[in-house]
Amino acid sequence: MKEFMLLIKPAGPDCNLRCSYCFYADKAARFAAGPHRMNDETLERLVQSYLQADQQHYLFSWQGGEPTLMGLDFYRKVVELQQEYCRDGRPVGNALQTNGCLLDEAWCSFLSENQWLVGISLDGPKHLHDHYRKDAAGQGTFDRIMAGIDACRQQDVQFNLLTLLNDKNVTEPDLIFDFVLEHGFRYLQFIPCVEPGPQTHQVADYSITAQQYGDFLCHFFDRWLAHGPEKISVRMFDSVVSYCLTGRPTMCTFARSCDDYVVVEHNGDVFCCDFFVDDPYRLGSILEEPLPNLANNQVKQEFARDKRLLATRCVVCRYKELCWGGCIKHRGVAGGCSDQPSYFCQAYKQFYDHALGIFWQLAAQVQAT
Repeated sequence: MKEFMLLIKPAGPDCNLRCSYCFYADKAARFAAGPHRMNDETLERLVQSYLQADQQHYLFSWQGGEPTLMGLDFYRKVVELQQEYCRDGRPVGNALQTNGCLLDEAWCSFLSENQWLVGISLDGPKHLHDHYRKDAAGQGTFDRIMAGIDACRQQDVQFNLLTLLNDKNVTEPDLIFDFVLEHGFRYLQFIPCVEPGPQTHQVADYSITAQQYGDFLCHFFDRWLAHGPEKISVRMFDSVVSYCLTGRPTMCTFARSCDDYVVVEHNGDVFCCDFFVDDPYRLGSILEEPLPNLANNQVKQEFARDKRLLATRCVVCRYKELCWGGCIKHRGVAGGCSDQPSYFCQAYKQFYDHALGIFWQLAAQVQAT
């Protein structure tokens, strides 16, 4: 059985922000009225069941909603349980994806002491970030997030930035690159925003187009290359280098099959992917069956294989091995289905036409060192 990671939603869809483009907020309708919180029984079952899987290493990725709403005591309990149930000293890792608003000295002391990797959502400079990422009172959150980043730096917390490319910031690659340089950020991840619109075959107003995404990637790549590839890590670029070196990307978007992780909701329900927290993709509950069984059951296997149901033009595409049709979500986001080309197909072609030759050169340099 292939090793798998956990993407855990301990507070379900609950969040202290009200970002306009959030794809997970409407999942609250699946559950009873909130607040939604993982209880101690479910937490212990989660940790015990996962650490019983026969793996060489384990990764718990805590996401949301907003996972810091659980409070520090919850995560102190996480560490205690991991130490109790860990098999033969095998490595156990933790990652926290947060909006950063609640990060302070106490949080960062815990994260640093336990060597958790932190992802912080930041959409660029203040005017770009605050356009969509507001709190429940409609106020921008940039200043609070930058304070959280300062707290991370003071405690030597390892963190990276997750930037959602929306219709406002995708046209500003230079502004975002200069912002990254100004604040000395080293580790970046860009997620293209596209969600279904109010009518079939449309996307929401805050979504980006394939042309915009391709233009952004190419321009940001040029700035990154000129600045020095070793100075800033961009997750997608690292994934392409990995493919050139090993034949395997590091991003699930471009993997041959969707079997890297499963999602665990606050109530113990397990799903194939956080883009597909819906009944057809429910694998079961950790309160009823061990996680290794759920991660390898028939529903999960069929979901993993769906990634390979490619459109005809994808099968004959020169970049098939690099892309594998992209994320399944992006094939159906505008009313399509899982065997249609990605909404971002042209963006990927544009980017690989522009940059792939240089990626092969960079990979050769890595091999030579």
